[in-house]
Amino acid sequence: MKLKHKTAIVTGGAQGFGYGIAQRFVEEGGRVAILDMNADKAQEAAREIGGGTFAFGCDVTDGAGLTKVVGQVVEAFGRLDCVVNNAGTTHRNQPMLDVTEAEYDRVFNVNVKSIYLMSHAVIPHFRSIGGGNMVNIGSTAGIRPRPGLVWYNASKGAVNLLTKAMAIELAPDQIRINAIAPVAGETPLLAQFMGEDTPEMRAQFRSTIPLGRLSTPLDIANAALYLASDDAAMVTGAVLEVDGGRCI
Repeated sequence: MKLKHKTAIVTGGAQGFGYGIAQRFVEEGGRVAILDMNADKAQEAAREIGGGTFAFGCDVTDGAGLTKVVGQVVEAFGRLDCVVNNAGTTHRNQPMLDVTEAEYDRVFNVNVKSIYLMSHAVIPHFRSIGGGNMVNIGSTAGIRPRPGLVWYNASKGAVNLLTKAMAIELAPDQIRINAIAPVAGETPLLAQFMGEDTPEMRAQFRSTIPLGRLSTPLDIANAALYLASDDAAMVTGAVLEVDGGRCI
């Protein structure tokens, strides 16, 4: 039980990678608070996962709302040990100048600013208990970008780099900050990454991955479990590529 007596928040936990992460954490003895914009789906996910999983409707781009929910989580569980910043969005695969300003703002607010807001909400608590850890879901898009996803690529490049910068600054507080860089996976965002979800497009994406398949929620959940657990006690500032060799 790698997470016994540990409490974690997983944002965007109602589906996709977030659901897989929450489920895996509970299997390893963790107590999990699922945060998701869709409160009904969050509640459904919590019921399915069980194990004392809690659900909160929350927009991760709303600083005041996020701080309030984090306080509720700490009150409910007594402490908070880990945050997985999984909530993310993208724009449709298309030429960079066709992406609207509103779409651009949404991508950066959800993918990047949410980590800024979460940091303000949880780091004081981590300091008060003598440490903690954060796992940010970056992307191989921030390392080896794909055409048609320029602004999404840029947002995930920011996540990958801010992870390293945060790790340096927070190391004296015994707060570990790591990231996972998944390759394209079986999530609700896949169709937007590809532009259209067809067998031909899936085959094209798979052809760029040496291991020959897309990532799964379990792949990402196992990586998150390692980084969140004491097995990774000496690991901070890492961007772990879970990509089937895509970035080689």
